[in-house]
Amino acid sequence: MKQVLFVALLAAAVAAGVYGWTRTDPAGEQLQFRVVRVARGDVRITALATGVAEPQNRLEVKPPIAGRIEEIVVEEGDRVAKGSVLAWMSSVERAALLDVARAKGADELAHWEEIYRPAPLIAPLGATVIARNVEPGQSISAEEPVFVLSDRLIVTAQVDETDIGRIRIGQEASITLDAYPDTPILARVDHIAYEAKTVNNVTIYEVDVLPAAAPAVMRSGMTANVTFRIEDRENVLVLPAEAVERREGAATVRMSSPTGAPRAQSVDVGADNGQEVEILAGLSEGDEVLVPIVQLPERGRESRNPFFPSAPRRPREGRS
Repeated sequence: MKQVLFVALLAAAVAAGVYGWTRTDPAGEQLQFRVVRVARGDVRITALATGVAEPQNRLEVKPPIAGRIEEIVVEEGDRVAKGSVLAWMSSVERAALLDVARAKGADELAHWEEIYRPAPLIAPLGATVIARNVEPGQSISAEEPVFVLSDRLIVTAQVDETDIGRIRIGQEASITLDAYPDTPILARVDHIAYEAKTVNNVTIYEVDVLPAAAPAVMRSGMTANVTFRIEDRENVLVLPAEAVERREGAATVRMSSPTGAPRAQSVDVGADNGQEVEILAGLSEGDEVLVPIVQLPERGRESRNPFFPSAPRRPREGRS
């Protein structure tokens, strides 16, 4: 008799415990929960955008006169100072004169090279050579760019108009190049366009993001992803976003009760990044909150194609 009574009490206790974890909703389905504790942590809110690495100031160096390139003294990727020589060139007249002198011999050529000196191509600003379009001995016109210079590389990000109100000059950001996804680059917002553009029926604003130190692997034209740091909330009470229910502007969480049935607890929420939510009031550190466990519907044994529903089979006719 005692054993029977003990088993009955144990069954009742288990049933009470299970009731605290499951509950039948109005639709007739049982809800299951997992327990999470309110803990202190950081909530970081960010905005994402894609962009392209390109020169902030792109300058094409064209010769002042038509002629021929005699010597090139820089290569792509070289950093040059303002006023430094990029190349030496001859005017059309000097090139023709040297060709005639060269045919008469080395002494004649040396004589005219000493008298008639080549003209230098000068770097107009301190920059990096990102393109060299000619080779020594090549004839050029005054309209052809010999070099392309860039003072610094930036990322021009396309920011959706829904996020542009949260972007400001000097704001911290992080750049990740598609070619080097494991090498984040610290950066800051340098400029925000005043005029919008429409890309694929979406209104965007171009935002210039300046790297703190552009790595050597960064190249003009590379695709980049930019993460803007909007707000950081450090050492605050945090819950997973799925633990907080919002209805008509009010936020609640589910907590256990002495009866075993979950009860609703009103809370005030702050920063929300879609994964974690800051709790301003209504809970304390260490409080246990019930989070519904989402269960996917089980598939039936027989798989059906929605485009070809199975029709009832007709009975086979017997042979006469």
